[in-house]
Amino acid sequence: MPRPTIALLTDFGQRDHYAGAMKGVILTICPDAVLVDITHEIPAHDILTGALELAACYRYFPAGTVFLAVVDPGVGSARRAIAAQCGDYRFVAPDNGVLTAVFADRQPGRLVSITERRYARPTVSRTFEGRDRFAPAAAWLAKGVEVAALGAPLRECVRIDIPVPGLDGDRVTGRVLRVDRFGNLVTNIPRAMVERLLAAGPIEIDVHGHRVPSLVETYAAVPGGALCAVFGSTDTLEIAINGGHAAERLGVGRGAGVEVARSATAVVP
Repeated sequence: MPRPTIALLTDFGQRDHYAGAMKGVILTICPDAVLVDITHEIPAHDILTGALELAACYRYFPAGTVFLAVVDPGVGSARRAIAAQCGDYRFVAPDNGVLTAVFADRQPGRLVSITERRYARPTVSRTFEGRDRFAPAAAWLAKGVEVAALGAPLRECVRIDIPVPGLDGDRVTGRVLRVDRFGNLVTNIPRAMVERLLAAGPIEIDVHGHRVPSLVETYAAVPGGALCAVFGSTDTLEIAINGGHAAERLGVGRGAGVEVARSATAVVP
């Protein structure tokens, strides 16, 4: 039988002991667990980025994986702790919207508030529930406990607003959702919307007033230092600079407007 997998995503960083303490708690309860770090470099308290990063990768994990997502600016408050079953995957997180993008992709079949004290550490810190409440719950799930055993069922949970692109005739409008470590501007505009416009002729791409001269398949398709657009690994439009940092060069960050439109110079049939 394969060993259970727990994948961790937090805003804890690597400098402090926080991520390590959670792993210690997990391994004490479920010594056979395989622990995978998705990332601990979510910007502090940035629930939206946590939600997007988790949704971008969860489907590439093996069936049965437990995901532990702790981006928790409301730690110690009245916000709930939740666990969810989504197909073959299970999720443990604060009820603050960090699971929004996952749930938009795959609705939970079972959702509970984590209230059963037996599945938490004897003392729960008001400032470190990741260690004392969330990590034990994830470990018990990996050990074979059912989601339903962790607490009372819920019909709904907190969801955050994630901007969606708009389509108006020959124009798609969207937003930069995040900037990756390479400086690429990752937008919410899916490939299908852009290809729909391309089917009718040439297009123009603009990000926050900057014209993007080309849509290419790879960064290397343009000279070093050149601005371009590509479809990234999540199949959404990205604005990039080959070998450079697009966000810094353009002075653009999350929330910036992006427009893809049929070229004004295209011949109208």
